[in-house]
Amino acid sequence: QLQASGGGLVQAGGSLRLSCAAPRTITSVFNPFNMAWYRQAPGKQRELVARITSDRQTNYADSVQGRFTISRDNANKRVYLQMHNLKPEDTAVYFCYAERLGNVYWGQGTQVTVSS
Repeated sequence: QLQASGGGLVQAGGSLRLSCAAPRTITSVFNPFNMAWYRQAPGKQRELVARITSDRQTNYADSVQGRFTISRDNANKRVYLQMHNLKPEDTAVYFCYAERLGNVYWGQGTQVTVSS
């Protein structure tokens, strides 16, 4: 299971950096995995926040474009989500996701709460 961390409580306008560590089962083959962050707010469906492919192409949800940055550290088998200018509507549980050739892994989620 992917291990996500870095969530917490922050005021609107603040920043957080989420980190996700790959499980041992995929660390030896981490580089070809496409990685992503999803989030799920109470009463809402899980949605894609940001994605980074194995060759580092990125795409973002419109709602976070320009505020969030996804990156990956292949040497340390980690993926990050840098979040700036956080808004109350960013409040959600954030999940790390890895996929390659139909093999999918999810993290346990980390709570991000943005107060107004």
